[in-house]
Amino acid sequence: MLFAAGFGQRMQPLTQDRPKPLIEVSGKALIDHALDLVPGADIGRIVANTHYKSEMIADHLATKPVSLSHESPAILETGGGLRAALPLLGPDPVLALNPDAVWRGANPLRLLQSLWNPTKMDALLVCIPFKQARGHDGTGDFMLAPDGRLTRGCGLIYGGAQLLKTDGLHAISQTAFSLNLLWDQMAAKGRLYGVSYPGYWCDVGRPKSIALAQDMLGLPDV
Repeated sequence: MLFAAGFGQRMQPLTQDRPKPLIEVSGKALIDHALDLVPGADIGRIVANTHYKSEMIADHLATKPVSLSHESPAILETGGGLRAALPLLGPDPVLALNPDAVWRGANPLRLLQSLWNPTKMDALLVCIPFKQARGHDGTGDFMLAPDGRLTRGCGLIYGGAQLLKTDGLHAISQTAFSLNLLWDQMAAKGRLYGVSYPGYWCDVGRPKSIALAQDMLGLPDV
């Protein structure tokens, strides 16, 4: 699941004439950087949700093996958007990716698959140590326990890549909601897990981050 529906408000003015997933880094659209990760993972189907300037996303993906889940009349946020896309995705656990980040190092999707343990996990999130992050101004999102469980805190940054079970989405009453709501329910049960990313990562959320991402892509392998 590629989350491609957002308005890209932090990326203004670049998103006045295009959706954020079509902003380019090193001559390639952000959504194509995300799609480059797919061949390294065992993925049977790919879905992208759309809302803002959806026709541009549809045109860009017209020749790619990506199904579209269009959100109208209102945007559904990450949780509502994922739930609306389930008829296209199927009932199995879903790899979900925010395309407004660029990765340098291990394939985060493959990393998630290699560590996934459905008997104890409802979700597994890739988290980034601050020293390996670029373009992020926040204080962090999660604390990672020695056993891999996540709790809220400022220890690591959520990197926008996850593997999660989706059955819990059906019990949420809101139409539009963030996946944070589902994560908090999973964490309360001790079933929200994380992995610390071993490479570099850049949050391409603002225009100034484009240069940071391009510089990061030129770093040596880690």
